[in-house]
Amino acid sequence: MKLNIPNETARLKSVVLGQPLSMGGTPTLEESYDAKSYHSISKGIYPKESDIVLEMQSFEQVLLKHNVEVLRPDVIEDYNQVFARDVAFVIDDKMIISNVIADRADEQDAYRNIFEKVKWRDIINLPETAHIEGGDVIVWDDFLFIGTCFSQDYRNYKTARTNEYAIEILKEYFPKKRIIDLELKKNDTIPYEGILHLDCTFNPVGKDKCIIYKGGFVDESDYRLLIDIFGEENCFHVTDQEMFEMFPNVFSISPEVVVSDKTFTRMNNFLREEWGMVVEEVPYREISKMGGLLRCSTMPLVRE
Repeated sequence: MKLNIPNETARLKSVVLGQPLSMGGTPTLEESYDAKSYHSISKGIYPKESDIVLEMQSFEQVLLKHNVEVLRPDVIEDYNQVFARDVAFVIDDKMIISNVIADRADEQDAYRNIFEKVKWRDIINLPETAHIEGGDVIVWDDFLFIGTCFSQDYRNYKTARTNEYAIEILKEYFPKKRIIDLELKKNDTIPYEGILHLDCTFNPVGKDKCIIYKGGFVDESDYRLLIDIFGEENCFHVTDQEMFEMFPNVFSISPEVVVSDKTFTRMNNFLREEWGMVVEEVPYREISKMGGLLRCSTMPLVRE
């Protein structure tokens, strides 16, 4: 397979979609590793596997409708494998294998059949202390936007998934990219006060536009930089509640076609009426209770 991911929205040809089968039971609060799951467990609304299966089937049907090749990881018994984005990710023609948190270390074994399709020289394995997950990495042509946490309390946060060391290594592998690190607010238990990954607060769509949540960044200057790059008129701003519902975490099949949660009425109507996009709506409310949405569920391998 010849990997090619130049940006977030070029016409999609091949993608890995996460696996909803054999998720195991509801985790305890202590076992949760993101604030949204913590919230769902504490409220007694953590999703059932049967609902997650139905939601991922609806997403897969949309991908197949648009002639996208859909690959799936193998099933690991009693293991949450919904969020493929964090296991590995592609920049241009290279696949970076993430150093995921210990709670998810076994998950990568299920992707061997996919990794084997890629030339070994196109796979980058990071040093053990370089932590990064695909949800924090947004490829945008010459830009590489990376969400991170520079706090001295980094090791104390389960939601701090990408560190400075990993960013320095990516700079070595991609010297021609303009790499911009964006520090995200972190909170392990209150989803309104922390951002798990960059794609939960910022996500490009179309050819030159983005969805953005101002309150997700530690420094307003990072938010302002993104506004300057994309242009105020090309930014759709989400509210605190819309961030909680995970509005930014949509997934682009092409510059014209975006997959979104069917409950995101305000944004979906805006994308259609103001930006002329085709919005494919799917039900994804139950999966959102685990701290991720549509982009989190995917690992794009080839775009045009």
